[in-house]
Amino acid sequence: MYYVGNEKYFGSQRQLNFLTIEECLLNALVRMKYINDIENSEFETASRTDRFVSARSACFSFITEKKPILMEINSALPMEMGLWAYTKVPSNFVSKYNAILRYYIYIVPTPLPILQKEYKINIKLMEKACRLLEGRHDFVNFSKKDKELQLTVRDMESVKLTINNGFLIFHFKSRAFLRQQVRRMVKKLLEIGEGKIEYEDFLQLFDSSKFISYQPANPNGLILWDIIFDEKIKFNEDLKSKERMDRFFRNKELLFNFKNQLFKILQHNNFS
Repeated sequence: MYYVGNEKYFGSQRQLNFLTIEECLLNALVRMKYINDIENSEFETASRTDRFVSARSACFSFITEKKPILMEINSALPMEMGLWAYTKVPSNFVSKYNAILRYYIYIVPTPLPILQKEYKINIKLMEKACRLLEGRHDFVNFSKKDKELQLTVRDMESVKLTINNGFLIFHFKSRAFLRQQVRRMVKKLLEIGEGKIEYEDFLQLFDSSKFISYQPANPNGLILWDIIFDEKIKFNEDLKSKERMDRFFRNKELLFNFKNQLFKILQHNNFS
């Protein structure tokens, strides 16, 4: 499924007295009679996201009461979220644990030309720091402190930096991430590039004997891009549902392109 995180939703995970992505999804599944009893449906998501974080290929599993018709379910969902592919899985399948790779991207909200003008941002140093994050490390200083979580070692398959349409985009791939790990890695990578910290300061974050506290990067730029399962899991894309998703993104792109042009004209006052 895809969803766009905004102020209306308090993250993906169900919470008492707060509207979330999961709550909207479950309400749709119950309303369309795909689930009779939520507690006995074995509903589980493959990944959780914080408030304002979006997703293009989030995944979940549950026991359905009938064969899925995705557009029927989508009719009970707001346009900023929807299902676009599904597959049948074994009864012992668990979304969270059967995922073999999670792929996040982070779009830096400030355009690169502005970063270059304000900070003379050092792309090569950020790329060097990205390579250092790859492999097995204790990421305790790149995550939100969690008293219940004991193991903070993770294997980062790849960390890359690309430039697309004048924006910096960080790419992170790993089987599993700690809470706020991506946003905290982005925070420190940007601080290196902007010259706010030295490279030696970045190296100290890998010392798990010293806890270093700081705020993560803004969640608005984070997207859960994809979740990969083994080769036995092959998703069936629904063309009408995918067209619904693409149409929503296209309409939003046109709207914000217009607003971008409007504010450019208002700011620069190029007309007499």
